[in-house]
Amino acid sequence: MDIAIVPDGREEMRLYRRGAEFSIRVNNDELMNSREHFSEEGLAELACDHVKDRPNARVLIGGLGMGFTLAAALPRLKKDASIVVAELIPQVVSWNRLQLGGLSGHPLRDPRVSVMEEDVGAIMRREKGGFDAIILDVDNGPEGFTRQSNDALYGDQGLKTAYKALRPLGVLTVWSAKPSREFGERLERHGFGMQVMTIRSREQDRGAHHTVWVAMRVD
Repeated sequence: MDIAIVPDGREEMRLYRRGAEFSIRVNNDELMNSREHFSEEGLAELACDHVKDRPNARVLIGGLGMGFTLAAALPRLKKDASIVVAELIPQVVSWNRLQLGGLSGHPLRDPRVSVMEEDVGAIMRREKGGFDAIILDVDNGPEGFTRQSNDALYGDQGLKTAYKALRPLGVLTVWSAKPSREFGERLERHGFGMQVMTIRSREQDRGAHHTVWVAMRVD
């Protein structure tokens, strides 16, 4: 249906449609499917429930995907909140404004939302103490396969950056297609109070099991 070039220039990201179903793939690996987004919604809800009562709450979402994470965040935040969405691939933003927008109720139209077409890590490095919540839905998690540089986001330096980008008692939530004990230990090593949640990809306890880390900045 449409093609985008992944920033490393060596791989293609493709948007497919079959009837009412959409899929985004890199090579033969499916990154996301419009039928399975319950865990992405849970990722946003767990973060926003921690900060929903804060005045002028500011939230950073890394990875736009099909818009379901963003759409789940909006109802849980006040009218004075703001959400910054970092999406590195411009075509993904275009897809959400056009073909995919109706799937999640066109969340990019909400006036509280701004989109920055750059790496979420760069935003975190630039905005120390800038966010009440950071929601990372990039690649397929800490062991993703799209961009090798995602290691910098989920590795030691990336977690240090995320911690500094949070306001006191801020929360970091991270989505992953599979569990990683090493990543959980890394979060704790960098000062986060941490919970691990397992959420199914579809409602009514259906679909694959996905992992969400809920990590609190404790100072």
